[in-house]
Amino acid sequence: MAAGQDSALIDRFLEMLAAEAGAARNTLTAYATDLRGASGFLHGRLGDADAAALERLAESWMQLARSTAARKAAALRRFYGFLADEGLRGDDPSGALPRPSTQRSLPRILTHGDVERIFDEIAAALARANPVPLDYRLAALIELLYGSGLRATELVSLPRKAISPDRPFLILRGKGERERLVPISDRARRAVAEWAAFVPVDSPWLFPSGKSHLSRIRLYQIIRALGARAGIPPERISPHVLRHAFATHLLEGGADLRALQAMLGHADIATTQIYTHVDSKRLVELVNSRHPLADIKPRVDDSETRA
Repeated sequence: MAAGQDSALIDRFLEMLAAEAGAARNTLTAYATDLRGASGFLHGRLGDADAAALERLAESWMQLARSTAARKAAALRRFYGFLADEGLRGDDPSGALPRPSTQRSLPRILTHGDVERIFDEIAAALARANPVPLDYRLAALIELLYGSGLRATELVSLPRKAISPDRPFLILRGKGERERLVPISDRARRAVAEWAAFVPVDSPWLFPSGKSHLSRIRLYQIIRALGARAGIPPERISPHVLRHAFATHLLEGGADLRALQAMLGHADIATTQIYTHVDSKRLVELVNSRHPLADIKPRVDDSETRA
C-alpha cells in the first residue's frame, strides 16, 4: 500500500469520526497527527501493517509519556477497527499495541424514556396525512438498529431481499467474516415491508442511495437529526449508541449474556460483558428474587428457639 493510499484511508476515517462522534476540530487534528506520524514511521504502510510492524512502532514510543502513548495506541485501534468495519481489511492487528490501562470506558446509552421519544417522533411522522417515503425508511432503520442491534455498516449494506416478512431472523456475515443469526421482530419486519414498497425493484440494496447504498455517514446524520427532534443532544446519539441501547435494555430485561453475545456477533464474551453496567439495586433484587436460595427459608438456630 502506497503512502497516498494511507493518506486516503486516514482522510476517510477522519470523515467518519467527525460524523459519528461529532469530534471537535482539535480532536480530529490530534488523530490526524498521530495517524500520519505512524504512517511516516511505517513508510506509508500503515493501512496494511501487520502485528510485527505495530510492535516496532510501539517500541518507538518508549520515551513518551504514558498518556501520550495511550492516546496514540487508542487512535490506531480505532483506525483499524474502522478499516475492519468497512471491509478494507480482513483482520485487525491492533492487538499488538500496548494498553496502558485495562479499564474500559462504559458505552454511551439511551434511557427507556429517550427511546420512547424517538419512536414517538417516528409515529407522529407516519401519522401525518401524507407520510413521505423517507419517513418509512427512517422507521425501518430505527427498528433494525434498536430492535436487532445491527452495526451501522451491516444495516446500510443489507441486500434488498435480506429480510422476509415470513422469516423472523436474518443471517449476517459481520466483523471478521463471522456469521450470526439475528432475530428480527414483528415490528421490524412490518416496518421493512412498508419501506420496501418504495424501493426500486431493480435495486440490489434495501436502503439504496445513488448508485450504491446509504452511507454510514448519512446514517449518522439521519440519526442525529431524529435525536434532535426527540430532544436528545447530538453527542448522546448515534447508530452505535442505539446498538448499545439494544444490548443494555435486553440485559436489563433478563437476557442471557451468551445469547446476547451471539446476537451482537462478539467473538469474545469479555466484549459483551461491558453491557453489564446495570443498576446495582436491580442486581440485588434479581439475586433476592431469582436465586434458588431465595425459596429456602433460613434455618432457625435451636438455641434461639429455646431462649
